[in-house]
Amino acid sequence: MDPELEAFIPLFPRADLTDTVTERKNFADLAAAVPAPDVTGLDIEDRTVPADPDVPVRIYRPRQAQGAVVWLHGGGFVMGDLETEHPWAARMADLSGTVVISVGYRLAPEHPYPAALDDAYAVLAWTAEHAAGLGIDPERIAVGGHSAGAGLAAALALRARDRQGPPIRYQLLNQPGLDDRQETWSQRHFTDTPWMNRDKVTASWRHYLGDTPATSDAAPARAADLSGLPAAYIATAELCPNRDEDITYALRLLQAGVSVELHQWPGTFHGSQAILSAEVSQRQIAELGAVLRRALAE
Repeated sequence: MDPELEAFIPLFPRADLTDTVTERKNFADLAAAVPAPDVTGLDIEDRTVPADPDVPVRIYRPRQAQGAVVWLHGGGFVMGDLETEHPWAARMADLSGTVVISVGYRLAPEHPYPAALDDAYAVLAWTAEHAAGLGIDPERIAVGGHSAGAGLAAALALRARDRQGPPIRYQLLNQPGLDDRQETWSQRHFTDTPWMNRDKVTASWRHYLGDTPATSDAAPARAADLSGLPAAYIATAELCPNRDEDITYALRLLQAGVSVELHQWPGTFHGSQAILSAEVSQRQIAELGAVLRRALAE
């Protein structure tokens, strides 16, 4: 493990997702401890997207931005909101020069699949429909996120393809959760890795799926056909249960004719980029912004 990251491991609470109320509070406390981003170059606005039910969003608008990303927070499908994602959404907008539309999707287990994906799709459709009012090019809309949010972004790209929905230029997937089956080497062996481990992944999928059998709409790795999807950037952490399913998904995208950039970050663990003082975290975050900026350029 990267020594700059290892020193912080005792500060990460051991979460098992059995008590969602407590874990949400712990997650919020962690997010609040992250150094505040510089928002002086951003216009930030809270809006509500009409849907059933309506979906809260927070829009981060850099000056002269023309592209946008529908951004989905992490938190194992059960934690996180617009406030916990604020430090990351603001940084993404600043680094990428892209309008970031952060989505406050409904959380499991109170709202299991497909609630979060329905919310994300409603925001994607709204973004495309209101592109002119948002000051963005409807041909330069991406989807992206961290962890469970990245898994939702991948599912969103599949749904948009299958429903002939709004065109998506790019998918930015940072350590996505893609496969409920947990059959890969990393899922089977990473039982005590920091922050995210096998038991926590199991609980996350149990909360999200509820009583519904998993399909590709819920777990993108189950999709038989990955052709026709947007170009993708996929980042993995070496000590993350999701690592191998993410690498496999990247290879399958490539084999289906989809352009992919894959970066496996050595010495990192799931979510370790929150440790901003570490040099590897700074490189990870800078790269996410640079990749998005490049993907949405003319």
